[in-house]
Amino acid sequence: MIQLLNTSEKNIIEPLQSKLFTEKKVSVSMLRLDLIHPVVSGNKIFKLYYFLEEAKKSLHKQIITFGGPYSNHLAAAAFACNHTGIKCMGFVHGEIPKALSHTLQFCLQNNMQIEFLTRDDYKKINSKEFIQQLTKKYGAHILIPEGGFSVKGMNGAGLIYNYFNQKNYTHICCPVGTATTFAGLIKANKETMILGFSVLKNLNDLEERLLFLNIDSKKYSIINDYNGGGYAKKNKELISFINSFYDTYTIPLDFVYTGKMMYGVYDLVKKNYFSEGSNVLCIHTGGLQGNNSLPKGTLNF
Repeated sequence: MIQLLNTSEKNIIEPLQSKLFTEKKVSVSMLRLDLIHPVVSGNKIFKLYYFLEEAKKSLHKQIITFGGPYSNHLAAAAFACNHTGIKCMGFVHGEIPKALSHTLQFCLQNNMQIEFLTRDDYKKINSKEFIQQLTKKYGAHILIPEGGFSVKGMNGAGLIYNYFNQKNYTHICCPVGTATTFAGLIKANKETMILGFSVLKNLNDLEERLLFLNIDSKKYSIINDYNGGGYAKKNKELISFINSFYDTYTIPLDFVYTGKMMYGVYDLVKKNYFSEGSNVLCIHTGGLQGNNSLPKGTLNF
């Protein structure tokens, strides 16, 4: 998968020209991680990177991971493992549905073995007892926590810095779900303010998560005002913004992560959150496959 991290093939930082940005004397650009691969796009391959490297060197080429029925993480893990010849199993949050989501269908097409866990059982996936049961039932394996939330996942996310010179920017913006990418950016950061846009309604354990990943830097801020009502929640205003953004820049956004972040960035610029002369880099974390869950015609791309 190393070839997916080749930064020499194209310049994937795009400046966003806007009358609003000009009036406020703020520069805004987007790091198009959605362009690095047609399937394993955005931050997903970075979070998987060191796990995949370990699996390729291991005698037990088997990965087990977790996610919801629309999980970008599961889709990326399935494709990456299939592509590199690694056996992969995904535990899915929730009861067995009458019809599989497009995401889970994609996972099956990429040879991921799927098992469903009830909500109560899913809460136990990080317990010692559950992990011991996995080893007993499935044998030796490499375990990837949900969303890649781990030191390995964080360090992989830190590789995103290879795509840009952080000294050129006053702020780096990214969506926050599990906080794995957020933590990776903070750890790799030396001097730039990192802004995390929460896509969860109640992100109450961020400090605990960062502590678990041994993050002691305070050069970050979390923005909680643009979650749209919660994870994977949406409203007409957000969808309208995503369509307008595409009409202006021909850049597709997803409604779960990057769409909410960009909506927030525009609103913060309007409210003078960024001082004059600020140079803001927004990280597109991919995940466009999530848009397939929307009714046809919702988005104009």
